[in-house]
Amino acid sequence: MSEIAKFIEQTLLKPDTSLADVRRLCQEAQKHGFAGICIPPLFVREARRLLDDLSPKTRVVTVVGFPMGYAAIAAKSEEIKRATEDGADEIDAVVNIAAIKSGQWNHVGNDIEALALATNMRGRTLKLILECGLLTAEELSKTCELAIASRVAWLKTGTGFHGHPATPEMVRTLRKLAPPSIKIKAAGGIRTLAEAQALLEAGADRIGTSAGVEIAVATK
Repeated sequence: MSEIAKFIEQTLLKPDTSLADVRRLCQEAQKHGFAGICIPPLFVREARRLLDDLSPKTRVVTVVGFPMGYAAIAAKSEEIKRATEDGADEIDAVVNIAAIKSGQWNHVGNDIEALALATNMRGRTLKLILECGLLTAEELSKTCELAIASRVAWLKTGTGFHGHPATPEMVRTLRKLAPPSIKIKAAGGIRTLAEAQALLEAGADRIGTSAGVEIAVATK
């Protein structure tokens, strides 16, 4: 088993993801010892069932408000409710980027607070997707302040869907803005062992990638 595998969430969030793909991810998680798999909400129940047999310690992660983030607060809360009922351990939810860009900070704060409440009250973990590549330094700082106030457990660099791959600089910035109690997930465009290692060295606690197998094998 690769040492780096324990930091990896093997991810598949393409619109044409199939149940067969998800079953393969579960098998890969067992073989390589990945920290988790990140999959569409549709497949959470089946993944939970499979991993309970194959690899009970592997986290089932799914997404909410993905990939745009501008769904209504009530809709996001309902997505979290459904996902946790189906067996998701962790929720990666996209912040309302449109509200941030419009300076609607009350809405942003309410959005983040609702995401945190819906997740925390069910004993699950929230990773707030910030989409760092779309935000100014001031916007990122303010959003992190709101996340801290709402007791968000993790900050995530981005969705990987908007042309801004995760970089060590993004991770270092989040590490400076957040207290040590908040963990950081780097995701988006991470394809090689060198890229994953650079992100971990910058302060990331988890790597979200669709190339988890290739990265794990490259360490052997």
